[in-house]
Amino acid sequence: MSAMEAAAGDEPHASDRFTFMAAVSKTPKKIQFADDMQEFTKFPTKTGRRSLSRSISQSSTDSYSSVASYTDSSDDETSPRDKQQTNSKGSSDFCVKNIKQVEFGRREIEIAEQEMTALISLRKRAQGEKPLSGAKIVGCTHITAQTGVLIETLCALGAQCRWCACNIYSTQNEVAAALAESGVAVFSWKGESEDDFWWCIDRCVNANGGWQANMILDDGGDLTHWVYKKYPNIYKKIRGIVEESVTGVHRLYQLSKAGKLCVPAMNVNDSVTKQKFDNLYCCRESILDGLKRSTDVMFGGKQVVVCGYGEVGKGCSAALKALGAIVHVTEIDPICALQACMEGFRVVKLNEVIRQMDVVITCTGNKNVVTREHLDRMKNGCIVCNMGHSNTEIDVSSLRMPELTWERIRSQVDHVIWPDGKRIVLLAEGRLLNLSCSTIPTFVLSITATTEALALIELYNAPEGRYKQDVYLLPKKMDEYVASLHLPSFDAHLTELSDEQAKYLGLNKNGPFKPNYYRY
Repeated sequence: MSAMEAAAGDEPHASDRFTFMAAVSKTPKKIQFADDMQEFTKFPTKTGRRSLSRSISQSSTDSYSSVASYTDSSDDETSPRDKQQTNSKGSSDFCVKNIKQVEFGRREIEIAEQEMTALISLRKRAQGEKPLSGAKIVGCTHITAQTGVLIETLCALGAQCRWCACNIYSTQNEVAAALAESGVAVFSWKGESEDDFWWCIDRCVNANGGWQANMILDDGGDLTHWVYKKYPNIYKKIRGIVEESVTGVHRLYQLSKAGKLCVPAMNVNDSVTKQKFDNLYCCRESILDGLKRSTDVMFGGKQVVVCGYGEVGKGCSAALKALGAIVHVTEIDPICALQACMEGFRVVKLNEVIRQMDVVITCTGNKNVVTREHLDRMKNGCIVCNMGHSNTEIDVSSLRMPELTWERIRSQVDHVIWPDGKRIVLLAEGRLLNLSCSTIPTFVLSITATTEALALIELYNAPEGRYKQDVYLLPKKMDEYVASLHLPSFDAHLTELSDEQAKYLGLNKNGPFKPNYYRY
């Protein structure tokens, strides 16, 4: 998810090693797989304040994922780990909040399918071939209705799947129940503890009955890290890893650089379709949805600072500007900073503007972007949130000190109150705002899910030796194919090159139309 997109340091892309040859015709009958504020004007009194104790956790290269020790639960406070649940087939190989929510979850998945026509099309075209027959995929992503469509597509293509969540606030409990009922081993519920989070990952990997994963689909790198550290024998037998987030991709490049990546991995985050849709267009809509649902704030005239101007930052800044907010941007990259200037945003240092800001949004993928010093200097009522995948951008742990009081206002909304009465509004405890406090557009996830499915198919079916122990980029041919599957939704019709035009440009009439190094 970006300007999270501090890319992968100096590690070069490996597109020159990617030899995928898509044998997809213009209108194929089936896919052939060859040899991606509320405003507060008064300080509160100390009367009625209450402290809430929460566990602290992080997700980065040196400390991983996370949770709060409480959540907005329903009428049942019993931990799913303490329940004995079975689905209608008698299986208990899952752990969800409430298996009785199956019908609600099934409806959610069916609604999502209506906006994910490209993925459904891929399912119909390829399910006869079963290109994932024999694949045992362990996944760690957001468990939503849209992910449910992806998982069921992978199963329709022949895969066996076990799944857990990469974010403890984004799981839709009813969807997890529906997947468990369908036979998918799901270990996830909204509001896990930190211990629960790692327990769920471990249950996915360390399955009973001799089941052993041979493919990984990850979002953030937590699952890959766990398998690498705790199950080296399984890690060495994995046929391929598909990673969709900046954070996770960065970790893969670190493993590769250190010579510790012993399986092929595919970086789908840097595919053009993923960058533009999941990061830019998605965040352009979901940032407003998350902020308004959680705070009811009106943005006209508000002073906002967006930390990071990659694809996520671009989407957030554009949306806030359109509603009349006065948007400032922080950047480390001169190219991104210049882009922000050309869009009319003032590029600043956070230290210089922090006292005036009404809203602070992080989307860099880095750690300690907003520190305790910044938090101490914020104005009363400032809203603080994160749009990056990791929960390390805001130094939330520095706020869990005895001198500060935490007050839960509503789901995923906390007041953090200073001794003098000043308070800030912290959303989702510094975790991913849009999936913690709202939802994201289904159509966007159709693009991401289609890219991931194709990447899994390619890695799983690649002949021995095609992919080395390295990180590979999605080729343009596959990127363009994902885009083409979504064009019918808009009744869009592509212009075809004549033979003369194709020869003049030096292109194949059916693509790819851009070189592998083309990103934006």
